[in-house]
Amino acid sequence: MENQQESKSTGNAIINELKKEISKVVIGQQEVVDGLLIGILSNGHILLEGVPGLAKTLVVKTLAQTIKANFQRIQFTPDLLPADIIGTMIYNPKEADFFTRKGPIFTNIVLADEINRSPAKVQSALLEAMMERQVTIGDETYKLDDPFLVLATQNPIEQEGTYPLPEAQLDRFMLKLDVSYPTFEEELQIVEANSVTNKVALNAILDPQKLLEMRNEVEKVYIDDKLINYIVTLVYATRDPKRFGLGELDQLIEFGASPRASINLVKAARAHAYMNGQEFVLPDNIHAVAHDVLRHRILLTFEAEAEEKNSDNIIDALIKGIEIP
Repeated sequence: MENQQESKSTGNAIINELKKEISKVVIGQQEVVDGLLIGILSNGHILLEGVPGLAKTLVVKTLAQTIKANFQRIQFTPDLLPADIIGTMIYNPKEADFFTRKGPIFTNIVLADEINRSPAKVQSALLEAMMERQVTIGDETYKLDDPFLVLATQNPIEQEGTYPLPEAQLDRFMLKLDVSYPTFEEELQIVEANSVTNKVALNAILDPQKLLEMRNEVEKVYIDDKLINYIVTLVYATRDPKRFGLGELDQLIEFGASPRASINLVKAARAHAYMNGQEFVLPDNIHAVAHDVLRHRILLTFEAEAEEKNSDNIIDALIKGIEIP
């Protein structure tokens, strides 16, 4: 027990060092940084959504620099092909044979920048790799590196020339992080920091081997059966709110979250507890990650849109209406 507690303390110290290092470059956006760290500790892919200019790409690149791991950035464009991501077979005329050229997917951290700018066949190539953690090129199947994490960004306001991710593909992202505008004070700091040309040197705090060890520690964080039941209740209520006395939500939800949401909510709650140096999960940990896990898994009705309700409003109502065990 002492060794387990010591490992959690060490993990908490490493997380704090990572946050400190990231804050050298990224001003504000603490919730986004926390969400990225939860995804990394839970082995889950992450979708970041926000209007242009909110440092979505910067925060991902900065995080990658603080981890001593391989990093690739893929700029998604309408003319991108699946082979540009996973690789392809190339003919060698000298040898009169084909050889495999692996794509940028073969790395530890992939930044899929503006993922909604490429058509479905390209998105599917990436999302298949995310789920299977392997890629087939020709007649050969190649395992992807471990750890392997996809951090995708998208712009929610532009519709022309974009290909929105279908709900089934959105469900493959463990978390969806909403990147919001900075506060007035934070924006002052951003402008002042960008008025000088000095580059900030970042230190690598974490390596892939240590990350895998920390993931094992996260899985050992205790969660009581009553809290697991509470998580399943929250998710199930998105599909059948009347059963839990939340009939007013029935007309607002077209489709609820899948069981994958329950699994990911347990993982994210454990990671959140671990990041805070806790040995067990509390209801507060569940509430802290519920919006990021559920917001892209709840499909709303036209009535909800007419009432200007969004998925975060639904999650708030679920948390308020379902009793904590």
